[in-house]
Amino acid sequence: MPGASTDDVTFFDIVARSRSLTEAAREFGVSVSSVSKRLAQMEARLGVLLVQRSTRRLTLTPEGERYAAGASVIAAQLEELEDSIAEQRHELRGRVHVRSTIGLGRAHISALLADFVERNPQVQVDLELSALPLNIAGTGFDIDIRVGVLPDSRLTATRLWVNRRVLCASPEYLRRNGSPATLDELEQHNCIILRENESDYALWRFDSGGKELAVRVAGNLISNDGDVITRWCLEGRGLVMRSLWHVEPLLRDGSLVQVLPEIQTPSADISALYAAAAPLPRRTRAVIDHLKAGLGRRITGAAR
Repeated sequence: MPGASTDDVTFFDIVARSRSLTEAAREFGVSVSSVSKRLAQMEARLGVLLVQRSTRRLTLTPEGERYAAGASVIAAQLEELEDSIAEQRHELRGRVHVRSTIGLGRAHISALLADFVERNPQVQVDLELSALPLNIAGTGFDIDIRVGVLPDSRLTATRLWVNRRVLCASPEYLRRNGSPATLDELEQHNCIILRENESDYALWRFDSGGKELAVRVAGNLISNDGDVITRWCLEGRGLVMRSLWHVEPLLRDGSLVQVLPEIQTPSADISALYAAAAPLPRRTRAVIDHLKAGLGRRITGAAR
C-alpha cells in the first residue's frame, strides 16, 4: 500500500476543520466533486471511511476523527517549519481566518486587518462577522474576537483592549427627563435594550462593592443591533448600556453623556481567542499583535 504524503495530511487537516465539503472546496479553490474524489482515494488507500458524505454538513467517522487528530499536529509542525524558513526572509505568508462580532468588526477590526495585509501582502485574511458566539475549536477559524465574559473552553485568550460597558443618554433626553441619581431610579426611565446572544438582555449588570448587581430594566425599544440602539439613544429616546469602544467618541464630543459614572460596571474586555493545542503560526501571532497595538488608538483617537 503506498504511504501517505504530507499533501494528504494537510489536505485532510483542512477538510476536517471545514464545516462542509462545500466550504472545504471553497478553501482549496476547486469543485466539491474534486474534494470528494480525493477523499475517496485516501479512503481506498486506507481501507476505511473517513467522512460521511454531505455537501451541507461534514461529519467525521471515528477513523476520521483519529486521522484528523494526528493530521492537525503534523500540519501545525509543517506550518511552523515553513514559518521559520520564511522568517529568515522576514516575510509573513499564508491565510488567517478571523471571526468577530458584527459591530466591532465593522467599526475597527476590518480596518486594522486591511492595514495588516497592506503591510504584509503575502498574508490573506478571511474575516467573518457574526452576532452569535461560537467555540472556534475545530471550526477552521484561527482567531475569534470576543467582547465580555470569555467562554470556558480549550482556547487561549489575549486581551486586546481594556473595555467596559457604560450607561449613557443624550443631553436632550436628560433635559426632558432628568438624570437618575441611583440604580433604583432606572425604573422611572425608558431603557433601550440590546438583545444579544441568548442572555437575559433586560438585566443590566453593575459592580457594587466588588459584587455584581443585576438590575432588571424595561423600555419600549429593543433591538439586536448595537448601531440601532445607539441611534435611538442619540435621538433622545432613552438610556442605553453600551460598550465603551462603541460610545467613547460620542461621549468625547458631547453627543452622549455618561449616566451614574460613579457606579462601576463589570469589565467587558476585548480579547482574541485562539487554539493553544498546537504552535501558533507566526502570521497568526502577528495579526493578534497588530490588533492589540492598533485597537486602543482607533477607539480613543490617541495612543493608549
